[in-house]
Amino acid sequence: MTSRPDTASSFRAMHQGPDLLLLPNAWDAGSARLFESLGARAIATTSAGVAWALGYPDGNALPIDVLVATVRAIASVIRVPLTVDAEAGYSDDPATAGENVARLLSEGAVGCNLEDGNGPPELLAAKIERVKQAGARLGIDVFVNARTDVYLRKLAPPERRVEETLARAARYQQAGADGLFVAGITDAADIQAITRGTPLPVNVLARPDLPAPAELQRLGVRRLSAGSAIAESIFGRAGALASTFLREGHSASLFEAAASYPSLNGLMTRK
Repeated sequence: MTSRPDTASSFRAMHQGPDLLLLPNAWDAGSARLFESLGARAIATTSAGVAWALGYPDGNALPIDVLVATVRAIASVIRVPLTVDAEAGYSDDPATAGENVARLLSEGAVGCNLEDGNGPPELLAAKIERVKQAGARLGIDVFVNARTDVYLRKLAPPERRVEETLARAARYQQAGADGLFVAGITDAADIQAITRGTPLPVNVLARPDLPAPAELQRLGVRRLSAGSAIAESIFGRAGALASTFLREGHSASLFEAAASYPSLNGLMTRK
C-alpha cells in the first residue's frame, strides 16, 4: 500500500487535470470497496449516506465517534485516497472541529469537506486554519475542500451569488483551503464565472440539470461529486423492493438487476 504522504500528494494532483475528477460518494466500507473496484481514482464519503446507513439524520447529527469508526472501516479496505465529508466539523468551536478532523486523518483520510452552511464565513475560515494545523501536526498535507452553501441554501439573491461565492472563496483560500465546493450550482455562466474568479480547483455537485461532464470540464470545473445521489437511489430501490415483497411476498423481483452473491462475496474477500 502506498504511504500516506504519497496518497495525499496523489489526491492533490487529481485536482489539476487533465481529466475531471469523478467521485461516486460512498457511505460504508462495502460501497467504498465496490466503487474502488469500478475504477474510482479516489473515494469520498457522503455525510448524508453515512448518517442514514447508521440510522441518523444528515446535518451534523452523527456522533464523531461513529464517523471515526466508519472512516477506519473504509480506509482498511481501499488503496486509493480517501476524503471525508466532515460537514461543519461537528462543532461550532474551531479548535474542536480541528481535533475532530484530526481523528479522521489519523484513521486514513487525506482530505475532507468542511461547509459554511448558514454560519458566517469567518467561522469556516477559522475551522480551515485549525484543520490545516492538525494535518501538519500529523505530517499529512490534508486537502481541505471548502464547501460554500451560497447556492444550495440561497444565501444571496441570484444576481449576487457569484460575487458572494468568490468573496468567500478568497477568504477560505487565505485560511488555507485547497479546493472550493460550490454545492447546488447548475448555471453554466455562473460556473464559468466562478472557475475564472478563483485559483482554487472548483467542485460541483451532481444535479439533474447540471451540464454534462465534458461541458463542466470546458467551463473549468475540476471535480464532480455524486454527493448523496447514489445513496438516495439505493435507499429508494431498497424501499421499493421491500415494499413489494412485504405486500406480495413474491421472490422474482428481488433478483432483478441484482449483483450476484459470488461476485459480492469475492469483492469483499480480503487478500
